[in-house]
Amino acid sequence: MKYLGKPDYQHGTGEKLGILMANLGTPDAPDTKSVRRYLKQFLSDPRIIELPRLLWMVILHGVILRVRPAKSAQAYQEVWDEQSGSPLMSISQAQSQALQAKLQSRFGAEVVVALGMRYGSPSIDDAISELESHNVRRMLVLPMYPQYSGTTVASVFDEVAQRLQRTRWIPELRFINQFCDEPAYIAALANSVRESWEQHGRGDLLVTSYHGIPKRYLLNGDPYHCLCHKTTRLLAEALGLTESDYRVVFQSRVGKEEWLRPYCDETMKALPGEGIKSIDVISPAFSADCLETLEEIEGENKEYFMENGGERFHYIACLNDREDHVDMLADLVERHCQGWPEVNTTRDVNAEAEHWDTSKRLATKLINQNA
Repeated sequence: MKYLGKPDYQHGTGEKLGILMANLGTPDAPDTKSVRRYLKQFLSDPRIIELPRLLWMVILHGVILRVRPAKSAQAYQEVWDEQSGSPLMSISQAQSQALQAKLQSRFGAEVVVALGMRYGSPSIDDAISELESHNVRRMLVLPMYPQYSGTTVASVFDEVAQRLQRTRWIPELRFINQFCDEPAYIAALANSVRESWEQHGRGDLLVTSYHGIPKRYLLNGDPYHCLCHKTTRLLAEALGLTESDYRVVFQSRVGKEEWLRPYCDETMKALPGEGIKSIDVISPAFSADCLETLEEIEGENKEYFMENGGERFHYIACLNDREDHVDMLADLVERHCQGWPEVNTTRDVNAEAEHWDTSKRLATKLINQNA
């Protein structure tokens, strides 16, 4: 086996804590060639497409990669910025830099944050190599997916594990599976909704749209569907909403197989006929705005709603690099790194429990205020 990483070990070298921030990824450019390369890697992941490999490879290379890249490239061109490029990439970089600054203000220079994308570049391999260059001996993996799914979080784990199989001296490793029910995460979502209502008015309905997965995955044990509903329920409680005030939908389905319902596009077309002419839409499954939120929700699905009689459609941006979002991530990292020498705070176990209870009391207070 050919091992990666630093070829020489020097006794006495200072050690650091590394945070691997991982997200889905993006093509390098909004052109057909780059999108085809990206889709090939993405759709070849067995966590994404759970079909017999030989059958799926024939479909992928014989049909999909011949047709879909050109269409997807046009969609990427609609959200691509001439200066900053892919919105997912530029926002993810801003998040990682903000988290780095936040953690270093707490723990000093002994913490390094590296950004790695599951598909495309910088890859997870690149990110781990960057952490190794800083002599990271303890690594926390932070997938930027609030709700766990085998198609996302588990795929990140697979890639990290594969990379570490080729690493001679692997670091101590911890992994965050999800944060969809973190009180501070729900509070940040609620803050973003309230701010939107204050600035743009409030619609008749709050729609929470999540990326879909095939229904078969749910039936086979993937908890994602339930975690999405949990996020919306907690958000509704924080905002003081009743069940008639909000709705959960799932977007981005492809193919003829049944996916999680209700479908976002069908819902957008039907809502005006139900007398709901003004809506606010938020996408809590995405930590950063991307093609699926900017082109699919704010573009395509807005058109479905307006063309069928809707009068007002307002998209509420993802949490992106909002300060309350970064604060939540920093607190999450700190809690998961307890016991490691770099997180050498004066907070003892009882104080940590008190800190957690305070967060829960704050969330409860927000709920009661809006009940």
